[in-house]
Amino acid sequence: MSREPDGLVELLPQWHRLRDAERGEPLRALLAVIAEQVDVVRDGVEQGYEDLFVETAAPWVLPYLGDLVGYTPLPGYERVPTGGLGGDGEESRRRLAEALAPRRDVAATVSHRRRKGTLHLLEEMAQEIAGWPARAVEFSRLVSHHQPVRLYGSGSSAADSRRLQRGRLADVRDGAQLDLADTPFSATARSVDVRRAGSARRQGGGSPAGVGLFVWRLKPYHVTRAPAYCVDRARSLYTFSILGNDSPLVTRPVPEPSATHIATIDNVPAYIRRRQLAERLADHYGPGKSFTIWRDGQDEPVPLSDIVVADLSQWRYRPRRGQVAVDPELGRIAFGSRSAPRQGVWVTYHYAFGDDTGGGEYPRERDTSPAAEFYRVGPGQRFQKITDAYEEWRGDRRAGRCGPEGVIEITHSGAYQEQLDFELERGDRLELRAAEGCRPVIRLLDWYSNRPDALNIRAAEEDRGPGPDAPRIVLDGLLVTGRGLHVSGPVGTVVLRHCTLVPGWSLEPECDPHSPEEPSLVLERTTACVQIERSILGTIEVIGDEVNHDPLPIHNRDSVLDATGHDRAALSAPDCRHAHAVLHAHRTTVIGEVHTHAVEIGENSVFTGQLRVARRGVGCLRFCYVPPGSRTPRRHRCRPDHSDGAGPQVRPLLSSERYGTPAYARLSDACPPEIRRGADDGSEMGVFHDLYEPQREDSLRARLAEYTPAGTDAGIIPVT
Repeated sequence: MSREPDGLVELLPQWHRLRDAERGEPLRALLAVIAEQVDVVRDGVEQGYEDLFVETAAPWVLPYLGDLVGYTPLPGYERVPTGGLGGDGEESRRRLAEALAPRRDVAATVSHRRRKGTLHLLEEMAQEIAGWPARAVEFSRLVSHHQPVRLYGSGSSAADSRRLQRGRLADVRDGAQLDLADTPFSATARSVDVRRAGSARRQGGGSPAGVGLFVWRLKPYHVTRAPAYCVDRARSLYTFSILGNDSPLVTRPVPEPSATHIATIDNVPAYIRRRQLAERLADHYGPGKSFTIWRDGQDEPVPLSDIVVADLSQWRYRPRRGQVAVDPELGRIAFGSRSAPRQGVWVTYHYAFGDDTGGGEYPRERDTSPAAEFYRVGPGQRFQKITDAYEEWRGDRRAGRCGPEGVIEITHSGAYQEQLDFELERGDRLELRAAEGCRPVIRLLDWYSNRPDALNIRAAEEDRGPGPDAPRIVLDGLLVTGRGLHVSGPVGTVVLRHCTLVPGWSLEPECDPHSPEEPSLVLERTTACVQIERSILGTIEVIGDEVNHDPLPIHNRDSVLDATGHDRAALSAPDCRHAHAVLHAHRTTVIGEVHTHAVEIGENSVFTGQLRVARRGVGCLRFCYVPPGSRTPRRHRCRPDHSDGAGPQVRPLLSSERYGTPAYARLSDACPPEIRRGADDGSEMGVFHDLYEPQREDSLRARLAEYTPAGTDAGIIPVT
């Protein structure tokens, strides 16, 4: 649309405008079209000026600007589409272009060459090119060697003293160094490893001429002032995670003080160890740091002097009176005897995960209508319960005090234990979402003894048929545990965006599902179109009328569909029959089997269990992994069909298949390259496709070969 559609009309004399109004304003319409084209030319001129600078240039211009200073485009840039894509394809093209031609890398080409051969430059490039915090280690300083006897004399110089600190044997009295052994921060000597640090076949290390670039690929995410989970009220045992599972804590990374500073454990999202926390408790505990604990609703956190570090793996350690024991490796808390909290425990902490998926306090893009009426829920707000806000919106809607669009926004990362029943009418547009920077938890408990207690979404039965006025509901940024969602009636659209419906309803301490056979989403005799975006959920069960209704469309994008087992049904009807639904899967990881009516499109996705469709003539699969023996529509370059003779041995290997673990649903480094690089653009298949980790790794290796110190060999060593 034009920025000034009536700009040219305003330049006409009043007499022409009056005559034009008498004839239905055809001249105004013509000038609006001309003004729109004028704006296109104007935008092109403005963009042409901005393309002269690397800070404001369009992504496709960056390689041309880099060529002026001898910048070499990273491997794979030639695969970036130049145009012709729209919507979701355009967003993927933009993210791929940013991964292969980072703006900061082009801008810093000259300065990088001036610092070529320095370790801190390698760390900086890992952050700029791959987006990974890193620590560079010179292996020659850690290789064990014989110390000259003369260095032990009293007349040793400062240089000789520093040389004595290199390649030292382990000191069994130094517990801190022993705890850091086999980590990027180790100072203990190792025997020589003749393999190259940058070997493509098998990772080397310990070479006298090697440099190791240790990278942290998992991102740190924070949870702010959220309730802890009480495992045992009698003994005052808690977990940081609201789901009751063990969740290792990570450090809150702080920026490095200077460009010549080598990264330390405070500058990367590293897992916090018990001994490390015990020796540097003040650096990790407190407001604005890695974690904080509050009790009984107090404004001030638990004093630092009351915190003790302990091994709570079997809950055997019992703190003294007034003490609070913390185990950072398991994410557990234990209070001392006679000092149990009476009004609850709240925590702020950081955990590690792969990407912005499943909800969290990370920024989320959202588009809210200006006509929507807001009903905010949380401390200090008008409503304290979600049910109260919903009833208020329902009353305003029926009384005509507001339009059809209502937004119930939860303004803090708390837990809500309510029985939620949303009954929608024709034309309703309801959105239940978390406010920016919040991750609320909805705990569905056993409210009734004779029927399940799900979060119910239903439409009035008299409103038959989907139609343009069918009700729509959006759930955004929520974590639902205890039960699942139940949708029934003629609902129009159900959108799950940045949500987690805990697979198996809830978790055991070691992240095992509590009810692995139970579904997370039940679609019972409904006409709903389900849209799942950047979410994690368990089994989807479809109960429908296969005679009188069309199959339900289910759109799944950048999400995980987890049945908690490869042999369990992730999408089906009861008794593992074919679900009366049509699946659209884009960049999706499915853990389990899929039994459905048809698959309209499946691209860049991974199906770990059998995929069986009733109608093979509908839809297609492209650049996906499906197990041998699956019944699918036609395939295009799927695995293991095109595996260069590897056959059925090509199968996905996940680092973790249990929700709640940091590496959940990530492809393992040992996963075959046919899957790790099997997407249509060379990225990995599955939910983390848009991270473009294979391209980032190739780009970083190319830059390491260019900027590594002379005579050395650099290798990338993943820590997480």
